[in-house]
Parts: sequence; structure tokens; C-alpha cells
Amino acid sequence: MDHSHQGAAPALAMRLSLTVGALMLAGKAAAWYLTNSSSIFSDAIESVVHVAAVGFAAFALRLSRRPAGGRYHYGLDRIAFFSAGFEGALIAAAAVSILVTSIYQWRQGLPLQRLTAGAGITLALGLINGGLGWHLIRTGRKHHSLILEANGKHVLTDCITSVAAFVGVALVIVTGWKPFDPIVAMLVALQILWSGAQLVWRSALGLLDYADPEVERRLRGALDGLTKEHGIGYHGLRLRTTGGRFLVEAHLIFPYATSLGSAHHTATLIEEALERGFGSPVEMITHLEAAEDHDERHSREHPR
Repeated sequence: MDHSHQGAAPALAMRLSLTVGALMLAGKAAAWYLTNSSSIFSDAIESVVHVAAVGFAAFALRLSRRPAGGRYHYGLDRIAFFSAGFEGALIAAAAVSILVTSIYQWRQGLPLQRLTAGAGITLALGLINGGLGWHLIRTGRKHHSLILEANGKHVLTDCITSVAAFVGVALVIVTGWKPFDPIVAMLVALQILWSGAQLVWRSALGLLDYADPEVERRLRGALDGLTKEHGIGYHGLRLRTTGGRFLVEAHLIFPYATSLGSAHHTATLIEEALERGFGSPVEMITHLEAAEDHDERHSREHPR
């Protein structure tokens, strides 16, 4: 199994995310302590979740790079879906916590203080997170790492909460109307909840072997060209993703008189050409069939 796409760059990016996440948490906790702001509290809670999620994602990334073997014949790539689902669930839990706290503080009278300093810290940390999130998503897509891409999206969510917290505090400073602070926090919580739900849904699709129609269209286009080039047909195309690569199966149909050695050679050429030229990591397995008795054998195997 080729795990070159899960090399040093994703691991380095994940370590960077964990380090920056811990620093972000410390900075946001300080800003909340200064201001007692619901908006800034929502931002700090998001960072608590982020650090926990990145820790699990770093573990999952390391595990996913182990080669296949032993009890795991197909490798451990699919840990990516558990990682994305875990991260999404934590995000959703953070959103609920923010909603509850915002409502509680609103009912307590919103004892806000030192808003200007807190707003400045929050905005600066949000901009740093924005740059980090962009880097993580870019690196994850380049190296076909769902784990890193999901983490990058979470970091961008963290950036959005920081900017929103800044806006909420700034509105209070400008207008003097304190309810702007919890209202913005609750809006941020709803946005975070949506982001977490999307990650959980994507994780569920992966675990259920969802076949992306766009990926299937590209695969069929590539196989159409390759089989036509070699003068054979195919059917029974199936695919699934592990989060880092695509596993593809297809039945190749040869003339009955084709020797086993020749058919196997052609199948190997097609597999290698598809894996080289698809643009995403692909592992393909083919099954060889004869054209002349293909229909008869399939009707016996799958009677109507």
C-alpha cells in the first residue's frame, strides 16, 4: 500500500495546528477573563474543543499511515472518518454549551468589562487562525488527507467565531447595548452547530461507503478510454473511499480465446494507467471474464 501522500507535510501541519491551538486557547481564556463577554466565551469554548479534536486527529493521522497487514488487511485509512465524526460531535457539543452559557449570562445582567482590550486580542487571534486554517485545508487537499482537511475546516470555524466575537464586543462598545454580546454568541453557536453536523454527516457517508457521483463519472471516463484502447469491455464498476484513497473494482471482459497471461497483462496495464493518471490515490482490483459466456454465467449466478 502506498502511503506517500500521507508523508511529512501532513504530520508537520498537524503538529503546527496542535501548537497554535494550545496558544489560541490560552489567549482566548485571557480575553474572556478580562471581559466576561459571552461572545468571547463562545470563542474560548470553541478553542477547548479544537485542542481536544486536534489531539485525536493527530493520533488518527499517525494511525492511518500504518501499512496494511496483520488483522488490518486494507490498512487503517478509514480512521479518517472516525476522526472527522469525533471532531464534528465535539463542535456540536461546544455549540450547545455556548447557547446555554449565553442565555444564562443574559439573564444574569451581562457584567461586561475591559471590552476594548478583549476585542483586540480576539481579533488578532482570529486572523492567525484564518491563516492556519487555509494552510491546513490546502495541505490536506494536496496530500488527499481527509483528517487534515477536516481539521483545517474546524480551524476556519474557530476563526469565524473569533471574528464574530470581535463584532459582538465592538457593537457593545459602539452602541452601549449589552445584549448584542449574547445575541452574537448565540448566532455563532448556531453556525458552529451547522459546521459540526456537516462533519458528522460526511463521516457517516464515508463509513457507509458512499460513492461520490463526480468521482464515479471521472472513473468511468478513464476506464472507457483505457478499455477502448485495449479493445475490451468492462462492467461492475464499484468504488469507495478510505478518506485518503479510492478503492476501485471492475470486471474486464475479454474474448474467450485470449490467453490468461495476455489478459492478466492487459488488466495490469489498465490498473497501472488508471492509478497513475486519475489525479487522486487509487487502488484498483480487476476480475477477468470472457465475453462469449459472460451473460450466461451471470444469469446463473444472479437468477431473476
